[in-house]
Amino acid sequence: MDLRQLRYFLEIVEQGSISRAAARLNVAQPALSIHLRNMELDLGTELLIRSRQGVQPTEAGMLLVRHARFVLSEQSKAEDEIRQLGKEPSGEVRIGLPGTISEILTIPLIEAMTRKFPRIRLTISEAMSGFVAGWLRDGEIDLAILYVRPSDQSMESVKLLEEELLAFSAPQGLTGQAITLDELVTRPLILPSRAHGLRQMLDLACEEMAQVIQPVIEIDSYKNIKALVSRGLGVSILPHHAIAEDWRAGRLSAVPISPSMKRSAYLVSRANARPSRLVRIVRQVLEDVTLELIESGEWAGARRV
Repeated sequence: MDLRQLRYFLEIVEQGSISRAAARLNVAQPALSIHLRNMELDLGTELLIRSRQGVQPTEAGMLLVRHARFVLSEQSKAEDEIRQLGKEPSGEVRIGLPGTISEILTIPLIEAMTRKFPRIRLTISEAMSGFVAGWLRDGEIDLAILYVRPSDQSMESVKLLEEELLAFSAPQGLTGQAITLDELVTRPLILPSRAHGLRQMLDLACEEMAQVIQPVIEIDSYKNIKALVSRGLGVSILPHHAIAEDWRAGRLSAVPISPSMKRSAYLVSRANARPSRLVRIVRQVLEDVTLELIESGEWAGARRV
């Protein structure tokens, strides 16, 4: 396979149709079909399932999609680095962040990058850790912050920080110095679904105590979790910084969990590729901004490790 074939294949998959891909690529449809057939013959497997509705990648096709995106991304980065030698850094870096971290980090990071490297453009995408990890694995982003250290050998990570988790409720709903996990699970809980890293952490902690979490509401939105809790519909758990402003304003009450619950955040990149110059720059600025937020107290409940 060559790079042109990979580009053609990705375009077919993204368009879901050989004819639409041919039009986008300005290539004759029969020629594009021949390229695809040659790839399947070379690999000894079917890459696409054809139907009247279009085409869908097979399992082998999806694997090729992942590798093709990575190969073409690396080619693009190599070309950009060579062109940028001796020049002011410019180009795009894509970052994936979990919602609670995006809420506190995105604006300071963009401001710092704008001051220091105005020609580097950040594209920041927000989702649950599992989705962010998938984007990084597929080459759709260059850097990620995840709440779970990836076991995938294609990724490498460093621990960025550790942050405290708090139980919170509507005003006056939680009092005292702390609440035990045993007591917390008896309350009406509003939590993210099991696909979320925080929920997985809580489920594991409860399993170790022979407890089972049974939320009254499951919702994958920090904003809506806080809104529902503030209306007195239940109790939840989030990092300190995610509720600090509402706590100070009296919209929520919060207490630590006993024994103390903390979770780590990891800065993750792909292990099978040397980071580009731009990614290395953004990574350093991200680490510097994180440290500044922690030292200033703005990232409440967090510490560098």
